[in-house]
Amino acid sequence: MNKKKKNYVFIISLILTAIIAIWSILFKNSFTVVSDKIFSILTVDFGWSYLLSVTGFVIFSIFIAFSKYGKIKLGADDSVPEYKTVSWFAMLFGAGMGVGLVFWGIAEPLSHFVAPLGMEGGTPEAADFAIRTSFTHWGIHPWATYSVIGLALAYFQYRKGKPALLSSIFEPLIGEKGVNGPLGKCIDILAIFATVAGVTTSLGLGVKQINSGINYLFGVPETLLIQIIIIVIFSVIYIWSAVAGVEKGIKKVSDMNLYLAFGLMVVAVIVGPRLAMIDSFTNGIGQYIGNFFGDSFYTNTYGDNDWVNEWRIFYWSWWIAWAPFVGAFIARISKGRTIREFILGVVIAPAIGSMVWFAIFGTLGIDLGIKGVLSTEILASITAAPETALFVVMEQYPLGSILSIISIVLICTFFVTSANSGTFVLSMLSSNGNLNPPNSKKIVWGVVQSSLAIGLLIAGGLKPLQTISIIAAFPFIFIMVFACISMVKALKQEQIK
Repeated sequence: MNKKKKNYVFIISLILTAIIAIWSILFKNSFTVVSDKIFSILTVDFGWSYLLSVTGFVIFSIFIAFSKYGKIKLGADDSVPEYKTVSWFAMLFGAGMGVGLVFWGIAEPLSHFVAPLGMEGGTPEAADFAIRTSFTHWGIHPWATYSVIGLALAYFQYRKGKPALLSSIFEPLIGEKGVNGPLGKCIDILAIFATVAGVTTSLGLGVKQINSGINYLFGVPETLLIQIIIIVIFSVIYIWSAVAGVEKGIKKVSDMNLYLAFGLMVVAVIVGPRLAMIDSFTNGIGQYIGNFFGDSFYTNTYGDNDWVNEWRIFYWSWWIAWAPFVGAFIARISKGRTIREFILGVVIAPAIGSMVWFAIFGTLGIDLGIKGVLSTEILASITAAPETALFVVMEQYPLGSILSIISIVLICTFFVTSANSGTFVLSMLSSNGNLNPPNSKKIVWGVVQSSLAIGLLIAGGLKPLQTISIIAAFPFIFIMVFACISMVKALKQEQIK
């Protein structure tokens, strides 16, 4: 009986993925038109729902952390964490942000610096806006979004002994029959598809930046063949690490990832404008906190909302799209921690880490514009190709080539941590919530993701799939809201000592 259940979700998920893949690769033009139209409707007509829900997840997470429920353990009362805090943080940080931090660390603040909202670009005011906005997009909001799914999954699978499936979260609301019925299966299938699409586009972006970096530094051509070779090489690595398991594979790569990221930041601080970086972080934190609710709910009622749709709504929808995958992986590695420890570790700590990252690398780029080393026009041209922005800016500083080489290595390790954790989660979700899914599933999903990324690169781009994954994530707004309600209902049954 169990075999039929897991096969049902697995087979339907593969079929859905294949249909979308064939459409997006062989009929790219119609796929792009349809996906762009739907995405436009969602962002223009329902942008408010993203703003309200994601900020609601922040409030919910903080409330639960400091409520009487904060001391409840994710597991039996005598359970202890499976992983040391440093390794736990390394794994959740690598899965949650992946290549994105390296890809956008310089490019996004520069984009806001040269083209800020409602002010002149290239000014000190624009610099403040750039750092504050980067903090907003990569700070508490995304991690709180991840924590909603992660906390609920960890609670139900470790505290209540339920399968590691998104549908398990809703048993207090729809009962065991509903969880095992069509509604529960639809939730699990949708989670799998959103994960496949999200991880695949992340792989494609990472490959493009790796290719751009080795082209910029070593003259290796930026061609489709080179990108396919990169994908194949790294596919072997991330599938191997997923097959090796969390302890022997994913944990080791994540630990190395954390040390590399810290080392890169240290070197950047040494060669960069240290005082400006410290001031950017300090001022950015103040502006971030002072404008938190204004920025979180900002929308132009009667004016142009292009900037809001292209940046904030896009990010909020992207974090929701990643929530099933990242939340499921964080839940998998969080047994034995208290709810308060979980939320502080998943929301506050990585948010601060992301802010430090953007204060350092964002300032590297912005400082060149403020001091006139590079004109606003040149900076604008750099941001037009975000995959190369990192390397162009670093070349302006001492040890720039070394920084760029370290960055490429870091992109590679982030690439692997996102892909192997995504592969592991896909295998869990398609194996009836098995916390140690069979290697056959890991291999299948690893090959599917790599093949889809290669196919889309051959077809001419990953943007349509990225758009469709965000569209698929729209229902997760409501799924996550009900997850919060279900979690509260379950917690009220706890006997708090």
